[in-house]
Amino acid sequence: MPLIGFLGVASPTLWGHFLRAFHQGLGETGYVEGRNVAIEYRWALGENDRLPALAAELVRRQVAVLAAPASTPAALAAKAATMTIPIVFQVGTDPVAAGLVGSLARPGGNVTGVTNLNAELGPKRLELLRQLIPTATTIAFLVNPTSPFVAETMSREMQSAARALGLQLHIVQASTEHDFSKVFETLAQMQVNALVIAPDALFISKSEQLGALTVRHAVPAITQFREFAAGGGLMSYGGSFTEAARLVGIYTGRILKGEKPADLPVVQTTKVELIINLKTAKALGLSVPDALVARADEVIE
Repeated sequence: MPLIGFLGVASPTLWGHFLRAFHQGLGETGYVEGRNVAIEYRWALGENDRLPALAAELVRRQVAVLAAPASTPAALAAKAATMTIPIVFQVGTDPVAAGLVGSLARPGGNVTGVTNLNAELGPKRLELLRQLIPTATTIAFLVNPTSPFVAETMSREMQSAARALGLQLHIVQASTEHDFSKVFETLAQMQVNALVIAPDALFISKSEQLGALTVRHAVPAITQFREFAAGGGLMSYGGSFTEAARLVGIYTGRILKGEKPADLPVVQTTKVELIINLKTAKALGLSVPDALVARADEVIE
């Protein structure tokens, strides 16, 4: 029975919907866990620093395919751990710029996967906050410094977008949940009008905690993760994680059947979802424009 290595960035509880989509994709290629394929899981619990060691463990298990979904740091850790075992990633950044593949059409090497445009949508999240709060002048952008490629790339893009909108953008950092309190103290000192939260495993693993903090400190916020809005945050806007997970499962199955990562072009998903929590908007004293509500894929009341 072939063995798949699954390098998870958060926890199985938090990523239940993601796992179901991954298994669905595997099933579409004829593989069912426990029946004709085994899966070895490793979970970083939102701590990027753990990913290299976890990836090395899976390599030592001599897995047939290493799936590194939902995280650029996980994909980079997997690639650093092996040059021979096939790797299927899912990232929100440009995989060419990240050094994961040579090109989208012809990845080359042992790595391919899915990109869901989440990093590219950072400026759009800024625009959505501006649409909701037209009087905003100062915005903060929260990044995780333990994911330097994502933090640095997105910070540059966000600074450019902020200038174009006539906004002042402050970069704030958190690498553990213990940093959150200090971050919100800093936001109060800066008197920011709103917050954009970067895509990161730590932030999604602590979505409910971050959502509660944004309400407690009266900071309207947006990120890519639906879990944030569902957990009490104001808005989420990003590529569909479940669709990307299904595609990762499909590519994993195709590689098990004998296809080579070098011959499988990187898939770019285009489905984007906007989630608005009207209950949180009311708690923050915000009136959400009808046009924004109308374009939302899901409204939480």
